[in-house]
Amino acid sequence: TRRARAATLLTLALPGGAYVYQGEELGLAQVTDIPDELRQDPAFARQDPGVERADGGDGLRDGCRVPIPWSGDAPPFGFGPPGTVPWLPQPAEWADLTVEKQEADPSSMLALYRTALALRRDLPALGDGTMTWIDTQGELLAFRREPGFVCVVNVGEAPAAPPDAVRGGTLLLASDPLPEDGSLPGTTAAWFAV
Repeated sequence: TRRARAATLLTLALPGGAYVYQGEELGLAQVTDIPDELRQDPAFARQDPGVERADGGDGLRDGCRVPIPWSGDAPPFGFGPPGTVPWLPQPAEWADLTVEKQEADPSSMLALYRTALALRRDLPALGDGTMTWIDTQGELLAFRREPGFVCVVNVGEAPAAPPDAVRGGTLLLASDPLPEDGSLPGTTAAWFAV
């Protein structure tokens, strides 16, 4: 989840269009244990059951088409009247990832997406335009978007000092809380106004 949160800020800071796939904004993992008899993807009926994919996945689309968990503590999680069965089974552990629960948590994945997308819409530096890489030390990745925006990502595990390019800048958003010492924890991204 930490990597996904950091990757979200990295992706949304890049030039060009941004795409959010169903469930990504809630931190939902692709469902991998759909019983064969419940599969809906026509490609499932056409596949050779004896062939395994090199990437370990099944190559089918059902796992990313499971209905979104909106509310409640059990399937269908608000995706239909209580007691109904959605066309694809929703994992029970999604009870902690419903929109309803995440709206009440300012540190949730949904809150991160909403804040990042609002900033992306309102900041002239994001969206179209150019970017310039910033020289960094260690396992930091950083780039500038004009006017006055810097994205820094710590792709390592150890905390690191942000580059000089953000000194004196204002933290706009971070994928996880930053410590008081101003360092960037491992697997964390941050946006700065400079």
